[in-house]
Amino acid sequence: MPDRTPLVVAAASALALAACATTTFQSTWRNPAAGPLGFAGQKVVAMVVVPEMATRRGAEQELAAALTRRGAQGVPAYSLIPAEEIKDKDKVKARMEKEGVAGVVVLQLTSKDQDVTSSGPAYMSAMYGGSTYGSFYGGWYGWGWGMPVYSPGYVHTETQFIVETLVYSLKQDKLVWAGQSKSTNPSRVDSMILEIVAGVAADLQKAGLIKKG
Repeated sequence: MPDRTPLVVAAASALALAACATTTFQSTWRNPAAGPLGFAGQKVVAMVVVPEMATRRGAEQELAAALTRRGAQGVPAYSLIPAEEIKDKDKVKARMEKEGVAGVVVLQLTSKDQDVTSSGPAYMSAMYGGSTYGSFYGGWYGWGWGMPVYSPGYVHTETQFIVETLVYSLKQDKLVWAGQSKSTNPSRVDSMILEIVAGVAADLQKAGLIKKG
């Protein structure tokens, strides 16, 4: 029987990431029609689409901190939007507009497999350039929070996970950047999500969407 490790959120998991890196970005896409983000000094919400609140809180805190270190005001989504309202697009929109949120960075665990292949540039352009992802409120939100999310209590060895990262400018109401990362044999789901945060921040900086802290 494969070894299984319980899904536990702990601060120590973040410190262990440097010693057990397993995550790389396989594909990235940038919207050619999007203008400059201007996230410096602005509120940017860190949103992680997973049902377990403990996992979500830890990952959103890490992502928000990474955004803050690079010049934005990172805001964990859970601190702004009550759990019972997270799937209500209209209530989420009202809260973000009230707080003057400039953008949102979304992480979503989409699949696991034994043999994962990355998406090519043409596929990425067709996928992220379409109406489903095109805008935050009118496109992705209802679909993203409504679709089934892979949510295991345990992680088996010899498994690969794909996580989708989306960067939205709310002022432009556009998907600006998207990426798909692969994590191989993560010891825990929460550790895997936290590990991705570092890669997300690096790719956003490389794309010129956020400044180096």
